[in-house]
Amino acid sequence: MIRELIDERLRSILAEEGFNYNYNIEIPDEKFGDYSTNVALIGAKYFKKPPREVAKLFQEKLQSDPLFSEVSIAGPGFINFRISKSVYVSILGKMIKKKENYWKLPQKSIKIQLEYGSANPTGPFTVGHGRQLVIGDVLGNVLRFLGYEVDKEMYLNDAGRQIRLLAKSLWVRYNELFGKKYDLPEDGYKGSYLIDIAKKLVKEIEDKYVDVWNENVEKFFMQQAVANILSDMEQTLSMIDCKFNNKIRESFVIQLGYVDKVLKILKEKDLVYEKDQALWFKVSEFIGENDKVLIRRDGTYTYFLTDIAYHLYKFERKYDKVYDIFGSDHHGHIPRMKAAMSALDIDEEFLNFILHQFVTLKKSNEIVKMSTRAGNFITLEELVKEVGKDPTRYFFVMNDINTHLVFDLDLAKSKSNENPVYYVQYAYARIKSIFEKAGEKGIKGDFLENIDLLENDEEMGIIKLLDEFVNSLKQVEEKLSPHFLTNYIYALSEKFHSYYAKYKIVDEENISVSLARLGLLSVVKEIYKIVFKLLGIEAPERM
Repeated sequence: MIRELIDERLRSILAEEGFNYNYNIEIPDEKFGDYSTNVALIGAKYFKKPPREVAKLFQEKLQSDPLFSEVSIAGPGFINFRISKSVYVSILGKMIKKKENYWKLPQKSIKIQLEYGSANPTGPFTVGHGRQLVIGDVLGNVLRFLGYEVDKEMYLNDAGRQIRLLAKSLWVRYNELFGKKYDLPEDGYKGSYLIDIAKKLVKEIEDKYVDVWNENVEKFFMQQAVANILSDMEQTLSMIDCKFNNKIRESFVIQLGYVDKVLKILKEKDLVYEKDQALWFKVSEFIGENDKVLIRRDGTYTYFLTDIAYHLYKFERKYDKVYDIFGSDHHGHIPRMKAAMSALDIDEEFLNFILHQFVTLKKSNEIVKMSTRAGNFITLEELVKEVGKDPTRYFFVMNDINTHLVFDLDLAKSKSNENPVYYVQYAYARIKSIFEKAGEKGIKGDFLENIDLLENDEEMGIIKLLDEFVNSLKQVEEKLSPHFLTNYIYALSEKFHSYYAKYKIVDEENISVSLARLGLLSVVKEIYKIVFKLLGIEAPERM
């Protein structure tokens, strides 16, 4: 990577001067150069000289380096670099020779777990779940590409109070089909999906449990509700192409004894006490919050207790780091979970959180109203059916996860350059057609023998962007937001579409230049395939 070559030279000069400090290497506005650094601005206090004077020292040492065609100083002391065309062409040659192996990175001995999409199996996946599912899936793909060992995991809360409410809500819907009216429980579930499940049950058990409610009936309706909803969830995951290494049930964690393990540790450390017939955890000993209930007075476990148990289970599976991906409304859960990890003597670096903002749907320039509690929400499955898998996945990750996402349904369905996923996929399909055209015209030969003929600024700009690919992945890793990847592939598409409009790629009268340009596009095509795979979208042959 060119950034690394620049960094090597800057570090070498600093070592000569007896200094070692951090600085940035950025891509400035094209009119200033290819790359820029603040090494002189940061270094002024070390060199004890004005920044421009420090910049002059670097300039004098670097301007004869064949890496650069120009080294200039701007503003208060920024150093701008223009990279020699021969360097760009040399890098392209390595990319052509190695193909996808050029970007292959060494494996890291770091084991990471990502938990996302976790939910009560009390209803279909919502659009909000969808954003989280795709964020987690793409982050996992990128981290694997960067050499980490990654497990993608979903946690299903199938043992709590919500499941009992679900069972009673389903029983009410079942009775309604026989003309029997019962009130839904307070905080029960109103979604029409329960009516669909109830209709299935009528076919299977007829009127067996009409007007009958006891512990066994509750258990039956819990099992039926969870089984049907989990089946629908699996179908939706398949539609959106989200695959997990593990799906862990809350009931399984309890069965393994992790709740008992947690309680034993906390009791031994005198970090729990009984009050109002409930068991409380002394959260206040770790953070400025009130103590939290672990076991309610009716003997049921709180979500907090089973979540602590689940994270102890994660820790004992020898992950180096775990990341929980939540909606931003879960921010209050973070400090108390950190407190619980401290209470279990688990290193604070172990548990990390990634919060994302919410999704609003827009159609015909109007916001689509959604209310989960009232039961009139648009499911993730409905969204995928309406706009397709690829637009759904791309749109969910194209914004910074810290910003609210307005998902424009009309835009996602449009076959125009305004639709970003159409725009990037069309670039790939266009490149495929260029190679088909070259084949039809009998243009073939060795790309490497001809790439020295590449010389215009647009070609150098494309090579620079190809070289920046791994850096875009490192930005995803650093900020834990996949939008750097969609930004990257969109920028590459802009460069390509502009280049295609300006230059003739396949020219029978100039075979050598055609081969040089095809060599460049062979690498662009390779990058598209890699990025589309990371994003989980298709690489279409034609559009």
